[in-house]
Amino acid sequence: MRYAAHEILVAPARASAGIGRLCAGIALTVALFVMLGVLWSGLLPLLFGAEGWARIRPGIAAATTPVGVLITLFNFALLVAALALALRVVHRRGLLSLVGPLPLAAGQFARAGLALVVLYGVVALVPMPEALRPVRGLGLGTWLSVLPLALVGLFCQVFAEEVAFRGYLQSQLAARFASPLVWMGLPALGFGLLHFDSATYGASGWLVMLWAAGFGLAAADLTARFGTLGPATALHFVNNFSAILVAAPKGQFDGLALYVYPFALGDVGAVTAILPVDIVMLLCAWLAIRLALRG
Repeated sequence: MRYAAHEILVAPARASAGIGRLCAGIALTVALFVMLGVLWSGLLPLLFGAEGWARIRPGIAAATTPVGVLITLFNFALLVAALALALRVVHRRGLLSLVGPLPLAAGQFARAGLALVVLYGVVALVPMPEALRPVRGLGLGTWLSVLPLALVGLFCQVFAEEVAFRGYLQSQLAARFASPLVWMGLPALGFGLLHFDSATYGASGWLVMLWAAGFGLAAADLTARFGTLGPATALHFVNNFSAILVAAPKGQFDGLALYVYPFALGDVGAVTAILPVDIVMLLCAWLAIRLALRG
């Protein structure tokens, strides 16, 4: 009975729960996302001009400049558009059916987000080892000036991943398979694999992937337990706000960070040292949301 509320999201998926439909939906979403990405890439040089684009482009791949981070974050809006089109064509359902009732989802997002802000605020008071302590990144004035736009972009990125993995994949699989090992496990594994990047992270790539898969399981549980994407989106949003806008690893998605850690994610020693802290933090955040939303 702990996942009884999941039926809110699973019921709209039952009419098109076949694996063939799911594979077709995934394939069409990917194809549309690539197509929209190509069109968007061709439009960007026109928007910024030849000289402006030449200055901006180097900072996009690793998101090491403010504009680079913003462009990368807003790219995820294309995934939302692609998924919305694929849902209509393949499953005859709307995007909001992946979210749950909006008033309920918004209320859960707010309550979960407030609990996490308190948790992260308390943890921020705990001093870190000097070797891992972040240094100042972006100037406070610049950071505050771009913060509103950054928050919108960050929500685009977070919502796109949640609606794809916990909304679409999880609900369609749950409509076809009864076991949580399938409808929780497969999307979590896919989410982990999405974050595997040996070219960027080197030997740390597997550690990053395992953490992301664990995050996927926590988000899947919250989605099934409370029946909307609100709690998982709050977990994802506050986590990424901390990791992208507050303190980011050096040289990777640090263009909008107020502080920068003195190590890159390719530094196996540093990642191994901080990973247990991140795992404990994830567990505490998951429990904090459950306590905030119980009853």
